[in-house]
Amino acid sequence: MMTHDDIRPLAERRRPKILEEFIGQGHLLGKGKMIRTIIEKKTVFSMILWGEPGCGKTTLAKLIAEYCGMDSYFLSAVSSGVPDVRKVIEKGKENKTYGRQTLLFLDEIHRFNKAQQDAVLGAVESGDILLIGATTENPSFQVIAPLLSRTRVVRLHPLSEEDLSIIFDNACANDDALKAANIQIDDTVKHALAHLAQGDARRMLNILEQAVAIASDGRITDEILQDAIRDVMVYYDRAGDRHYDTISAFIKSLRGSDPDAAVYYLARMLAAGEDPVFIARRMVIFSSEDIGNASPQALSISVAAMTAAQNIGMPEAEIILAHCATFLASSPKSNASYMALNRAKEFAPDFSIEIPMHLRNAPTRLMKEMGYHKGYKYPHDYNGHFVHESYLPEKLAKQKFYEPSQEGSEKAVRERLSRLWPERYGKK
Repeated sequence: MMTHDDIRPLAERRRPKILEEFIGQGHLLGKGKMIRTIIEKKTVFSMILWGEPGCGKTTLAKLIAEYCGMDSYFLSAVSSGVPDVRKVIEKGKENKTYGRQTLLFLDEIHRFNKAQQDAVLGAVESGDILLIGATTENPSFQVIAPLLSRTRVVRLHPLSEEDLSIIFDNACANDDALKAANIQIDDTVKHALAHLAQGDARRMLNILEQAVAIASDGRITDEILQDAIRDVMVYYDRAGDRHYDTISAFIKSLRGSDPDAAVYYLARMLAAGEDPVFIARRMVIFSSEDIGNASPQALSISVAAMTAAQNIGMPEAEIILAHCATFLASSPKSNASYMALNRAKEFAPDFSIEIPMHLRNAPTRLMKEMGYHKGYKYPHDYNGHFVHESYLPEKLAKQKFYEPSQEGSEKAVRERLSRLWPERYGKK
C-alpha cells in the first residue's frame, strides 16, 4: 500500500526536519551565526528572507517555527489575500494573551502590493505576529519602507555544487523510493545535474525524480538527464518560476521590433504565473538599454507601467503590461546611450585624469584663489544658451563616447550635436 510519503514530490519528502539536515547557508546557520543563535536562544525577530528559488527560505522558516514552538501559518502572496492575513493577525492577538508567539510566513511577499503590505505592518509593529517574508527579488524595490524598517533582511545564497552533491547523496541514501530504484549515475552526469540546478535544490530533486521515472533500469545517462530537464522545464512554467528562456525571448522580441512575438511571450509568462512587476522592471531597463533617445518617452511609459503594476495588481495589470510591451516593440531602437556608458567606463577608473579647473566647485575663498571655477562660461548668458567650452579633461579632449543613431528622435539629437560640436559630431 502506498503511504502518504510515497506520493509526495521528492523535493517535499527531502525537506529537512532538523537543523542538522539543512545543507548550505553556513553564514547563517554555522556555530555562533545569526539564525542558529536566535533559534538556540528562541529570540526570533521579524525578517525578510531574500534568495534565489530552492535555496531554503521556506525550509528555514519551518525550522525556526518548529524549534521555537510558535503557532505558525504559511501563506503565499500568490494565492492568499488580505482576508487570509487578517485571520492570522486575529489569531496572533488571541495567542498574545496566552503568551504564545504567532508566526506568519508570507511566501513571495514581493507580490503583495503596497496596500496589502500595509495590512501586515500594524500587526508587526504591535507584536501580534512575527513576520517572515520570503522573496526572490530585492526587498529594497519590492517591500514598502515602513515594513523594511521593522524587519531585518536576511540574504540567502544559491547552493553551491558541493551543497547540491551532498543533498543528492543524502536523497539517494535515505529516500525509500530512490533506494528502491537502485540508481546508477556516473560522476560526470551527477556533476552535470548539480550544474544545471543553478543553486536550486528543489530544481535538482525535481529533475532527479523525473530522470528516475524515465530510467527503466535505474541507470541515469546524459540522454535521460536531458529528457528529464525538458519535462521539468514544462513543470516549472506551469508552477510560475522565472523560466529565464521565456523572459529572454520576450526581451529579444522587443529588441527585434516584433510586437506580436513580444505580446505572445508576455501572455505566456502571465499564464505561467510570472510576477507582473518583474516583467515591468525588465521593460524599464529595456527602454533605456535598447531604445534610449530614439524614443525618450519609452522610459516614462515603462516606469508608469511598473508603478501601475505595483499598485493595481493582477489581473488588470496585464492590460498595462501589454500596452507597454507593444509600444516598446514598435518604437525605434538605439543602444547609443548604453554603449556611451560602456566606453566612458573604460576611462572612469583612472582618477589621475584631472577635472578641468574652470569646471570645479569653489565654495571657499582659498579654492577661488587656487583657480577653481575661474573662467567658467555660463551657457545661459550666450545666444542659443550655448557657448563653445572645454568640458572633457584635456587628456580625453578628442574622445567621443556617445554616438547618436539615425533612428527616431535621436536623429534630431545627432543633428543638434553636429552643429554644436562639429569637431566631434560633424560629418566625417
